[in-house]
Amino acid sequence: MYAADWLGKRAELTPNQLALIDELGCRRLTYMDLQQRAETLASFLHHELGVRAGDRLVMMAGNRLEHLDLLFAAQKLSTIFVPLNVRLSAPEIELMLTDCQPKLMFYEDELFETLVKVRNLANLQFVRLAGKAGIGTAEEHRRLGKWDYEQILGHAFQEFTRPKRSLESVWLILYTGGTTGFPKGAVLSQGMVTWNAINTAVSWQLSSADISPVFTPFFHTGGLNVLATPLLHLGGTLILNGPFQPRLALESISRERASLVFMVPTMFQMMSQEANFATADLSSVRFCISGGAPCPSSIYEAYWAKGLVFKQGYGLTEAGPNCFSLHSDDVQRKIGSIGKPVFHSEVKLVDAEGREVAANKVGELLIQGNHLASGYWQNPAATAETFRNDWLYTGDLACRDEEGYYSIVGRKKELIISGGENIYPAEIEAVLNSHPGVTEAAVIGVAHDKWGEVPKAFLVLKSENSLTKEEVIQYCRRHLASYKVPKEVEFRSVLPRSVAGKLLKRELS
Repeated sequence: MYAADWLGKRAELTPNQLALIDELGCRRLTYMDLQQRAETLASFLHHELGVRAGDRLVMMAGNRLEHLDLLFAAQKLSTIFVPLNVRLSAPEIELMLTDCQPKLMFYEDELFETLVKVRNLANLQFVRLAGKAGIGTAEEHRRLGKWDYEQILGHAFQEFTRPKRSLESVWLILYTGGTTGFPKGAVLSQGMVTWNAINTAVSWQLSSADISPVFTPFFHTGGLNVLATPLLHLGGTLILNGPFQPRLALESISRERASLVFMVPTMFQMMSQEANFATADLSSVRFCISGGAPCPSSIYEAYWAKGLVFKQGYGLTEAGPNCFSLHSDDVQRKIGSIGKPVFHSEVKLVDAEGREVAANKVGELLIQGNHLASGYWQNPAATAETFRNDWLYTGDLACRDEEGYYSIVGRKKELIISGGENIYPAEIEAVLNSHPGVTEAAVIGVAHDKWGEVPKAFLVLKSENSLTKEEVIQYCRRHLASYKVPKEVEFRSVLPRSVAGKLLKRELS
């Protein structure tokens, strides 16, 4: 048997243990506090809104307590939690809503102006999360949806039907970029999230005494599954800080005596550049772990200079973000390595013909274990391509040294990682190619001091057109999230192609 209701079990075992330090709401909540909130929400959703097992519940908000309420209410009701990226444009939101067909959307005021531009909302109910004042009038919000979150939590609890759950029950859909230009919804089961939590606790030596801030967004696997769900499963403590601000992050880590810190390299870099970084008391931190993008050696050195353990992690939405473990004793000896596979997992490296490669040879990284996603939501073709014979084909290239330590050396896919955000060139190219003045478009990632990589667009224009770089960027801003908009634009008379007509992106820079 297993715990199908994590909060219910935690409230039974450790009701008074501190679960969450909510710096946004200036409150500290125990596991019993979280349990009562999730129970009230689940009761209301079931009785008042008719939510039933299998329904999709969308959240569009920055990191806040309500994410955890809905995550665990969904588990209790056997519904599916779908957190969406708050930086998406209205057309991108439309694509995802069409794909997952949710019954209900929770949104905060800051997203109001984007949501009113979304077209396919007819069958969707809304719950408003209070946010920044002055964005949309009360009447406008009522037209979008009549429910306010705080009113819901004020309702009396009524017992509700608790569907039977199995390890195969779907708990989450997390959207990840698609190489075809359409995002894919990775289906995360109860078992997948549970095994990621177990692997993380066992392989990273976590304990219920650990305290960790959540700086990365909950709509990414990094926000939910690097440390949040593993620590909540284990009975540890999370800190919610709101939008990342390096000075405040540094102060919070010191003040709350955080023991584990996960961020993307850009965040670590920004924090290390704070004036008080050198003198900040970070003695409580057992280790810092960077993920989401390759980490420059200068960032390692800045944290090592403070006597901190700083290392690189590796994972992906489809396998949980914590697929490897590097012991603290090895971080400087094996700089840049992601370590060895976590406890309940198998990996191998294969060449283009599927044959395993020898030590110090590069191959595609394949992963196997109970911590894999179930596939992609309503996308059997993409599922069959990525999940083959019980192995996940990551598309990432890696090598293994003689001691069994792995390092990521490149990407088979054309993924651009900018400040921890995954960007697929095909999605940007589809927008560029939709412009009436563009004949051809190609997008690559180019190095950037702050963000690691940023998109650069190469365009061939129709002869009668004379677009400017500024006009191209403005066009992209209307159709794409800001982080996907090309930061550089270059016009070419022709794009390089092979004899067979294949675009040669390696010749673009």
